[in-house]
Amino acid sequence: MRTCQLDSAHVEYMRGIANPIAIKIGPSIKPQHLLKLLDVLDADSSAGRITLITRFGAHKINQHLPALIKAVAQQGRKPLWCCDPMHGNTSTTDRGVKTRNFDIICQELTLAFKIHQDLDSHLGGVHFELTGDHVTECTGGARGLTELDLARSYKSLVDPRLNADQSLEMAMRLIQLAN
Repeated sequence: MRTCQLDSAHVEYMRGIANPIAIKIGPSIKPQHLLKLLDVLDADSSAGRITLITRFGAHKINQHLPALIKAVAQQGRKPLWCCDPMHGNTSTTDRGVKTRNFDIICQELTLAFKIHQDLDSHLGGVHFELTGDHVTECTGGARGLTELDLARSYKSLVDPRLNADQSLEMAMRLIQLAN
């Protein structure tokens, strides 16, 4: 939300860009604020102009996403909806290691698909941090990585990523969800 203030330099700058733009939205954004932001950034409601990247966390998506979808649809706007199930589901272990749990990431993604389907909306994209390397930065998945495994091959300096096996498993789950 630090870059979504209506009178901020960020919004003013983005308003002047003709290219498509994406807006990250989380639990603190209210429907009315989002609609005002869309009015400023996409006054003409141009097709393909706005992507809304939702990042609520599995435990908050049901509380927040439906109202936003309904508000945007009532205005006749058709942004590209994208789900980022990574950022809202980051946790820190007792040892201070930042991680994410594969099953919780999948839970938010599953809920996002269901909410969009129930509201006759379309989830058109997803965002993941992932790598083809065999890191141990996120717990869970078919190999059952635990917090103890994180020390084995934690390489990220920023955000924990799904490893090669978890990425393939996520791809298979996405195929199931999208059908």
